[in-house]
Amino acid sequence: MASREKDIYKVTLVGSAGNVALLTFKFIAGILGHSSAMIADAVHSLSDFLTDVVVLVFVYISAKPQDESHDYGHGKFETIASFLIGLALMGAATGIIVAGGIKLSDWFAGDQLAAPGRLALWAALLSIAVKELLYQYTVRRGRKLDSQVVVANAWHHRSDALSSIGAAIGIGGAILLGNRWTMLDPLASILVGLLLIKVAADLLKTSIGDLTECSLPANTEEEILQLIQLFPDVRQPHNLRTRRIGDHIAIEAHVRMDGSLPLSEVHDRASSIEHKLKERFGQKTHVTLHMEPMKEQQVD
Repeated sequence: MASREKDIYKVTLVGSAGNVALLTFKFIAGILGHSSAMIADAVHSLSDFLTDVVVLVFVYISAKPQDESHDYGHGKFETIASFLIGLALMGAATGIIVAGGIKLSDWFAGDQLAAPGRLALWAALLSIAVKELLYQYTVRRGRKLDSQVVVANAWHHRSDALSSIGAAIGIGGAILLGNRWTMLDPLASILVGLLLIKVAADLLKTSIGDLTECSLPANTEEEILQLIQLFPDVRQPHNLRTRRIGDHIAIEAHVRMDGSLPLSEVHDRASSIEHKLKERFGQKTHVTLHMEPMKEQQVD
């Protein structure tokens, strides 16, 4: 297994250990503290653990080298993992909103919501601290490794921290302000759920773009054209096509050179351009160049 994949495994396993410890403590605190908000938060931590499993499985697949059936490698499997994490986060957020809405509706109908115990509050505060630390650690490593799936998983940690903030507000409000304010719990969870919907939508947009062969950003494509034009004997790069394949990119372009040049010299120039692009965007970058002869009037 390559160094990058080992690092992704390490980051994910650290998060998994934290998720298992937290979800166990949250379930115990939710049951003993009579807090439905904390039990719901424990279910959210369980979803985090399940996404960790998804990451481990798909990163293992994406690390496989190219073969006869995958000429460009298996990088798209990492994008699929990001998509599944986005779906899981969207589902968790929707569940939080629906559960909060039902409780809030019951409160408006006159039902008295159960006041939670202090153990549930301590569990929520501990979850906030641990999950925020896991988010900071995971997102930094994910950006350094240029891994969408690790960054997506980091946001799952952040979503759990935000969910715990909602639970802490609701539980703390009910304990400190009395039974009249037990509606703070479902209200806070709804607001947190709406925030998570936005985060999940952004993750899904990015992964769907990659899966549907969306081009790289305009500023990146402009940089590619500028790099190609650094070579004085190259003219008019055009028909540029780009896409992302997991943690690396693919570049296709047509470039023009003096048609009277020997084939060996044209080949050497194409190799130099390829080397320059890989130097900038990574050695796993797929570069395909189509060399075209210029007409006589186009030659300087």
